[in-house]
Amino acid sequence: GLNAMARQLQVIGNNIANANTVGAKVARAEFADLYAVAQGGGPSSKIGIGVTLGDVAQQFTQGQITTTDNPMDLAINGNGFFQVSDGQGPPAYTRNGQFKVDREGYLSNSGGMRLMGYPADTDGVIIPGTAEALKLPTLGIPPKETGNVTLEINVDSRGKVTVPAATPPAISFDDPLTFNNATSLTVYDARGQAIPTTYYFQKSAANTWNVFATANGTTIGGTPADPQPIVTLQFSPDGSTLVAPVGTPTFDIPVTTDANGVATLPITGVELRLSGSTQYAATFGPTNVSQDGFASAQMASLVVEDNGVVMAGYTNGQTKAVGQIEMAFFRNQQGLRPMGGGLWAGALAAGDAVLGTPGQGNLGTLTAGALEQSNVDLTAELVGMITAQRAYQANAQTIKTQDQVLQTLVNMR
Repeated sequence: GLNAMARQLQVIGNNIANANTVGAKVARAEFADLYAVAQGGGPSSKIGIGVTLGDVAQQFTQGQITTTDNPMDLAINGNGFFQVSDGQGPPAYTRNGQFKVDREGYLSNSGGMRLMGYPADTDGVIIPGTAEALKLPTLGIPPKETGNVTLEINVDSRGKVTVPAATPPAISFDDPLTFNNATSLTVYDARGQAIPTTYYFQKSAANTWNVFATANGTTIGGTPADPQPIVTLQFSPDGSTLVAPVGTPTFDIPVTTDANGVATLPITGVELRLSGSTQYAATFGPTNVSQDGFASAQMASLVVEDNGVVMAGYTNGQTKAVGQIEMAFFRNQQGLRPMGGGLWAGALAAGDAVLGTPGQGNLGTLTAGALEQSNVDLTAELVGMITAQRAYQANAQTIKTQDQVLQTLVNMR
């Protein structure tokens, strides 16, 4: 009894010591009674010979999730474990999500164990399969040439016809009397050089609009002396539908010279997407002006989504997946073997690891910028300490009483 209660006090002391350890799980001392004879004699004749510590079972209940300022802090909300590896032995499992980027670019914990997951290719597509240590790319992303331009606008049906009386030129980009409205957008060539483009909307007749364009001040379509529209828009009488052009028109951006005198590369076959454009009796207004090109950039930030996808943010505003965290689930979590340092090792009693990504099956989701605190209840542990102390004292009293009885027998005359 004394040995068992001493063990229970050790378990309680360990729980209290780890009350502030991230991802720590409370342990419980489980006792079993002892009998010297397993056979023979009636039930009333058996006298127990004490107690033994049957098991120290960890309780994998959910700990409280608290937010932090570190985007690499991760908390599991629900079942599952992070997988970490030193690259040599089998993976270990942990609920401690305090990760950081080490000198080689791997996501690792304070003990140097690297977080396991699926890598992504250069286009940001996750490659599922065998998990490996997640490593952040050192290179930035290359530039992408503009392939399409989206212009979703409303042209004012009340606008007057602005086609010059004497042509050519059909428009003078320096004379606002030769067009009704204009909007601008920056596109990118194959080197990632920014090319400012401007689109001019000229009403040529009822429900008909010419769209002219320039790049770095250079005319797109026709010649500087005789600009030509890159597309002509035809609206339905009520202005709700774009009747023409049919399909997706394209245009070419010629070689231009930027403000520093550097020549840009030509861009051919740029798609002009005009779906959603209208002609209502309302002020001219672009509702969506965008394009799909961008300049080269370096990684500036990391964000981990609920499903474990690690997204890298770049200085040009683009984002790309660089990997996805793989988690593990065990049917008997209490069968895992504690290793210290917030780690558990797989064991036969735990069953085989069920692998997957956060949110799949029995696996919980991830919360970035947060940590799961220890599930130790200090109040319960202090009450348990008092109870264990009383039991220890009672067992000691049993020995003291037995000693007194023996002393009485020795002193008999």
